[in-house]
Amino acid sequence: MPTLTADPQLPEPDAAEARDNATFHAVLQALSRPGTVHGLPGAGACPVAQALVDRECRVWTDDRHLAEVLAMTGAAMVAPELADHLFLSLASAEAMDRLLRVRTGSRLYPDQGATVVAPARISQGPALDLAGPGIAGAARLCLGGLHADIWRVRARLNRYPQGIEMLFHDGAALVALPRSTTVTEV
Repeated sequence: MPTLTADPQLPEPDAAEARDNATFHAVLQALSRPGTVHGLPGAGACPVAQALVDRECRVWTDDRHLAEVLAMTGAAMVAPELADHLFLSLASAEAMDRLLRVRTGSRLYPDQGATVVAPARISQGPALDLAGPGIAGAARLCLGGLHADIWRVRARLNRYPQGIEMLFHDGAALVALPRSTTVTEV
């Protein structure tokens, strides 16, 4: 059997591209299996921003350092209600007001709903029961560091097929709750 060798004419990914590819893969896996924890190649929202955002995206953040990272992607910085991707803390009442204004797509184009990326304490805090596509039966997840009204606000926004995708990061850990996932506080 012939041995496969790398084509010398094909470029090898550099470290940044390899990191972005690994992050994008983790995001896809997390969205495919809601409530399961996936590892990121770096900590915080920066790797997620670098993997998901490009010059065709509209973004908003409340983090000054992350705004600098997002600016390097060429993405347009816009008001929260116009953003494709929002990077913010969901711990305050102000954040809940902001979240209520994000895009949720339409029945015809549900994919135009926003993706919200936020820090949380994964495996800590209140227990949540999850159900929906990608979950065998039911799953339980604990997320802490979030405003007490977060799940009420999310339920108000998510009228399937419309809604928002939510990605929560804790250090180098990531968990996702797509708009198709039903969340019940325990």
